[in-house]
Amino acid sequence: MSDLELLFSQLGEAATTEITKTEHPKGFEKNKHVSRRGGKIAGDARSNLEKETGRKVINSQNYLPKKQNKKLLEENKFNV
Repeated sequence: MSDLELLFSQLGEAATTEITKTEHPKGFEKNKHVSRRGGKIAGDARSNLEKETGRKVINSQNYLPKKQNKKLLEENKFNV
């Protein structure tokens, strides 16, 4: 996940939280609707950026470093 993917994900969560604080939805269906609206805000922002830059925001890169294999970790344990 790239920095931009993380940013748009956080935007969707923040938008959903703000809508929830304003409207106080009750029940699963109303909360689901609010969640979709928050996600749409982030999705629209992402689409607008992609149109402006001509590049996709979503990619296959992983934001976290790859895990080391167990054997390598055990070897390094003794070299401390």
